[in-house]
Amino acid sequence: MWKRYRRVVELLQALFVVGLPFVRINGQSALRFDIGELKLHFFGTVVWIKEFYLVLVLIILLLLLIVYITTIFGRVWCGWLCPQTVLLDFSSDIAGFFRLNPYRRELFQKLVLLPLSALVSMTLIWYFVPPAEMIGSLFVSKTITVFFFALWAVIYGELAFLGRTFCKTICPYSMLQSGLFDSDTLVIAFEDRQGESCMGCDKCARVCPVGIDIKKGLRRECVACAECIDACVSMTEKRGIRPFISYRGRPWRLKNLIFAMLTLVVSAVLIVLFITRPKVEFVIARNPNPPVKNLNSYTYSLYNNTHREFTFRLSLKGPFKLVGNSEVILPPFGSKRGRVMVRRVGSSDTVTFILEGDGIRLKRKVGFL
Repeated sequence: MWKRYRRVVELLQALFVVGLPFVRINGQSALRFDIGELKLHFFGTVVWIKEFYLVLVLIILLLLLIVYITTIFGRVWCGWLCPQTVLLDFSSDIAGFFRLNPYRRELFQKLVLLPLSALVSMTLIWYFVPPAEMIGSLFVSKTITVFFFALWAVIYGELAFLGRTFCKTICPYSMLQSGLFDSDTLVIAFEDRQGESCMGCDKCARVCPVGIDIKKGLRRECVACAECIDACVSMTEKRGIRPFISYRGRPWRLKNLIFAMLTLVVSAVLIVLFITRPKVEFVIARNPNPPVKNLNSYTYSLYNNTHREFTFRLSLKGPFKLVGNSEVILPPFGSKRGRVMVRRVGSSDTVTFILEGDGIRLKRKVGFL
C-alpha cells in the first residue's frame, strides 16, 4: 500500500533534516548560517554575505525545481515530504497504537505533538547555532532560550490547533500549484468504469486527512497522500477488481523536458560559480579620512573559502614603504580585517599591494593621495 512507501520517505526526510546539522565537513557544519560572521557554511565551503548572488542562483534553482516537480508530480511535496504532513502523520501513527475513542485519540495526538514540536524548534536553531553549543546554551543564553520557546509555541500551536486546515486554506504552495497543474499532471483521480461501479462505501472520504470526497472530482485541497487509494484497494481487492482511485497523469512530455533542461543549465551555472571561486579573496581600499602628506591609510579584508589556514605576507611594489604589521594569519573559513599605513618615497600615484604565501600571490592596485 502507498502508506508504507510514504512512511519510509517521511522517515528518511525527518532523519535527513534533523541529522544534517550534526554532519561536519572540513571541520564545520554541513549547512549552517553563522549570524555572527554573516556567512553560510555550505557542504564543505563557505558563502560570505557579500557573495549572496550564489544564494540567489540557488534560490532560482529551487524555484525551478518546485515548478518542475509540481508540473510533473502535482502535490507530491504536500503528501510525502512537507514537514507538517510528516509530523501530523507521525503523531497520528503513535496515537493509533493505543485503542482510544476519537476524542481521547485526538487529545493524545496533541500531547505527542509537544515533544515533536520541541524537536523541530531545536532543529531550526541548529541551522544557525551548532547543536552542541545550542544544547549547552539552552536555559543559559537568554537569546537561545527565548527563541526556543517562541518557536516551540508557534510550531505546536500551528500543528495542534490549525493542522490540516492550514493545507486547505492559507498554504501559499497550495495556491501556487493551482496555476502549475495541467491535464497531464500526476494527480489522484476517481474513475467510474463501465461494467464496474463504485460500492459507495465512502471509506475513501472517511480516511481523507483534509476531509474531501475524491469521487466528486479533484479539489485544490487534495494533498496527494494516497490514503484514499489505499482505502479503495482494501475494498476492491475483495472483489478482485482494480481500484477506482489511483494516481493518473502523463509525467514525461515536452514541457517537462524544457523545465528539466532549464534546471540543468542553472545547476551547471551554480556549480561553475562555486568551482571558479578563488581560495582566498583580497579586498583593500584607501580610508576616507584626510591623508597626511605622503602618508595614506588603507584597510584590507581577507576571506578564506577553504578549510586550510594560510600565512601571508603583505608587501608593496613601487616607491612606497609599508608602515605596520606585514604578516597576516588567515584561519580556515575565516576572515581577517586589518589596517596599514603607506608612506610614499617617490612620485607615483598608484600603490600596488602584494599578498603572498602558501602558494598564493594576489595583487591589488589602489590610488594614493
